[in-house]
Order: sequence, then C-alpha cells, then structure tokens
Amino acid sequence: MYGMSVLAGLAGFIAGQEWIILVIVVVVLIFGAKKIPELAKTMGRAKGEFEKGKIEGEKELNDFKDKEQKQ
Repeated sequence: MYGMSVLAGLAGFIAGQEWIILVIVVVVLIFGAKKIPELAKTMGRAKGEFEKGKIEGEKELNDFKDKEQKQ
C-alpha cells in the first residue's frame, strides 16, 4: 500500500511544473556538468538541421503540387 502512495505522490510531483527541475537534475547526473554545454550545442545544431530539412521538404512538396496542377 505504501508503494502506491509513493507512486501517486511522484506522479503528482512530475505532473506539475517541477518536472523541469527533475529533468535538469537527471541530465546533470547522467552527462555531468562539463558535458552539458557540448550537449546543448549539439542539440541546437540538430534542431537547425531539422528545420532545414523541414523547409526543404515543404518546398519539394509545393513544387510537386504546382507541377501536378499544371498537367
């Protein structure tokens, strides 16, 4: 019975805004404080590449639609 109340309490804690703190603590524990700037830089580059791919895909889709409408 005690385990269920702990899980419920943990779920309530994570469901609130405090989950950001929990995520930061877990990231620091897993990667270490020295790796976090490198990890953030890598994530920023990945986001940029994703955005480029998204824009390129949308452009190709629009070109394809335009080509289909002309036929």
